[in-house]
Amino acid sequence: MSNLINKIKESVTSNSSSQSEEPTFSIQPHPAKTNDPADLQPSSGLRNNDAMAAHHAHGPQIPNEQLPEPASRDELRARQAELNRK
Repeated sequence: MSNLINKIKESVTSNSSSQSEEPTFSIQPHPAKTNDPADLQPSSGLRNNDAMAAHHAHGPQIPNEQLPEPASRDELRARQAELNRK
């Protein structure tokens, strides 16, 4: 009977020791050679990505010379009434 208990005990303790091993971590070196931001690769990051170029625009571009005169309130009300009739 004690043989059976010893075998069970060995099998249980051998499994728990392999499961209780802690993971090991190591520090990886930083890819930059210096601390100067100017030394970074110019073609990396989101600034040089064509898909992200629209997010770096400087606001809406509205040409001031080509805009028509704004409509008066009477014209807008007439247009509103015309559109609501349809």
